[in-house]
Amino acid sequence: MNLSSDRPYALSIAGFDPSAGAGILADIKTFENSGVYGFGVVSALTWQNDVAFEKVEWIEVSKITSQVEVLLRRFDVKYIKIGLVESMDVLKEVVAFLRRKIDEPVIVYDPILKASAGFAFHNVSPGSFANIVEGIYCITPNIPEAEKLLGEDDLQAKLEDASEYVNIYLKGGHGTSGTVTDLLFTADHTYAFPNDRLPKGEKHGSGCVLSGALTAQLALGNDIAVAAENANRYTYQFLGSNETLLGYHKPLQQ
Repeated sequence: MNLSSDRPYALSIAGFDPSAGAGILADIKTFENSGVYGFGVVSALTWQNDVAFEKVEWIEVSKITSQVEVLLRRFDVKYIKIGLVESMDVLKEVVAFLRRKIDEPVIVYDPILKASAGFAFHNVSPGSFANIVEGIYCITPNIPEAEKLLGEDDLQAKLEDASEYVNIYLKGGHGTSGTVTDLLFTADHTYAFPNDRLPKGEKHGSGCVLSGALTAQLALGNDIAVAAENANRYTYQFLGSNETLLGYHKPLQQ
């Protein structure tokens, strides 16, 4: 059932950040400013602001899936972004639930292994990557997360190999050059999205915004390459919105 015919739907399954810079609130802002109606399911409660992370309280998987189930009774949701979850086992349970309940769901997973304030959530080892991404359409790691998931040696080659079974959007902000280049790896092509590094462009939750924008662009009907390019532009606009760590959202400027 599609009760809001002028906008497609997208769902965020993510943590609650009281500062609204990251997590589910950042995703909903991104969805709405992208022209998508956003739903939200909480996977974790966090005590944090833009510079400090104190603790996290995890929502058990049955409560995550029951939140989703209530929405699916009424709304036809196909595009889902998954952010912070307790463990890779919880991720797999949630993905399996979505695949049972939704015909060919399009799932974007942002592998949040560490908060921007430094708090580490998960220890993953190279070799577990294939199990983690089963049933996922696109994964959006930054460079340190990609190295954790795939290993540091020959990362580019490993990303190209892994893209045979999952699209990978690599966020390039952790580099040191004056140009920040994000890369999209698909089964048949690698796309580059370069931008000038902004002098005060660091923003709390920028990775959440990117993955949320990508999900929204897919929900709007764009193919993965166009969706990734538009998500990159939305995020760059967000990074340049002001000089603080909390960015402002607005519709993508043409």
